[in-house]
Amino acid sequence: MTEEVAAVDLGATSGRVIVGRVGPAVLETTTVARFANEPVATADGLHWNILGLYAAALDGLRSAFTAHPEIRSIGIDSWAVDYGLLRGARHGSDGRLLGDPFHYRDARTARGVDAVHARHPHADLYARNGLQFLPFTTLYQLAAEDPAVLAAADTVLLVPDLLAYWLTGTARAEVTNASTTGLLDWTNARWDTALATDLGLSAGLLPPLIAPGDTVGSLRAEVARSLGATGSGATVTAVGSHDTASAVVAVPMRAESAIYVSCGTWGLVGVEVAEPVRSAAALAANFTNEGGVDGRVRLLHNVMGLWVLSETIRGWERDDAARSSGTAPAIDLPALLAEAAEVPVSAVPVFDVDDPRFLPPGDMPSRIDAWCDEHDVAAPRSRAAYARAIVESLAQAFAEAGRTAAALGGVDARTIHVVGGGALNGLLCQRIADRSGMPVLAGPVEATALGNVLVQARAQGLVTGDVETMRGLVAQTHTPVRYEPR
Repeated sequence: MTEEVAAVDLGATSGRVIVGRVGPAVLETTTVARFANEPVATADGLHWNILGLYAAALDGLRSAFTAHPEIRSIGIDSWAVDYGLLRGARHGSDGRLLGDPFHYRDARTARGVDAVHARHPHADLYARNGLQFLPFTTLYQLAAEDPAVLAAADTVLLVPDLLAYWLTGTARAEVTNASTTGLLDWTNARWDTALATDLGLSAGLLPPLIAPGDTVGSLRAEVARSLGATGSGATVTAVGSHDTASAVVAVPMRAESAIYVSCGTWGLVGVEVAEPVRSAAALAANFTNEGGVDGRVRLLHNVMGLWVLSETIRGWERDDAARSSGTAPAIDLPALLAEAAEVPVSAVPVFDVDDPRFLPPGDMPSRIDAWCDEHDVAAPRSRAAYARAIVESLAQAFAEAGRTAAALGGVDARTIHVVGGGALNGLLCQRIADRSGMPVLAGPVEATALGNVLVQARAQGLVTGDVETMRGLVAQTHTPVRYEPR
């Protein structure tokens, strides 16, 4: 028996709606919609266009139900930490969003860090939540909120939970994404209400927790009519709503001997373990413990990822357009990488991609130049050299983070699995293999959507078994590309 489910997969730069066809030996996906996800700068900061994202997701789901009217379930995943504040959401489906969610790259988070650390230094927080220090973690963002807006709100919903609320009228917090907020108590998988209260946050803001595979609710009647889904009986199912949690489900690995790199805008490099690792060594290495499907723990480090390369290319394209009155063609990424592969490794610097200067949008080549000047190394001299320097720096960061993850988690790592968009970057995958000394298995590219689909399918009884069984189905249906170290 095979049936179909729909995955709404929202990334930091783009989103997609994918229909998954699943059965005991079948795992197929069809992309029915892709759309851009561009932040909007206003007078008070950088925001997500959340209504535009919701509208695009609805359009995609409408196309999905038109082509596949028997879809049984919808699952939503997105990036972590960002949220919407609502008033009235606890009392039904008519809760009001109190402004567009801030973007995690907005500069306001600095004052939130200061406010939180004045009461709880990072080492104290790490003992409670096991999270690496990232200045945009949800609890820092909430500490930077306008007090009047916080006082008016009665619910905080992370991005996938917010869209699920608009679809169903049910306000819930899925636990894998909740684990990224800094407000989850790992000892009992409950909200750390004592910490929230001590930071001046109402514990009532935090909605009930649910796990991947739980049903969020049925589609609101008007939503079902709008989507053409009135006869399908489709429900919204909680998945690993943090996109990396879904991606790790679809890594065709043996967790006891593998490192994973979920590589897109960010590079999430880690291992899967049974319990959080909150040792002094993990704290010193700035490693994070985030929730996975079926109670697994993702012990990982956030590396800046392909953001540095994509933002570099966007800057060059803007420069080209300005020089040619807006008529310049887009940069051909495969051609750029092919040219970069011809640049000798010895001719480019390896820089620290996790330097905070690379976090905000802006002129990446100038920032690379500044880093090189400060460290007395020669900066790249051509676009191909910049691309090669970025690839080499990412590969080095991924290799180092992978070795550290394996050591901290007690994993006898023999293979690195690269999933997500980075799996298409053959130069990057080869250089990860070279710098780590381990074979790299690249793919699947759509790991996040596959993990989303698989959790829904299991909840619907279309597949059975544990995470290893689901990974076995991925391995059976999606062959990775192998890169041997040279």
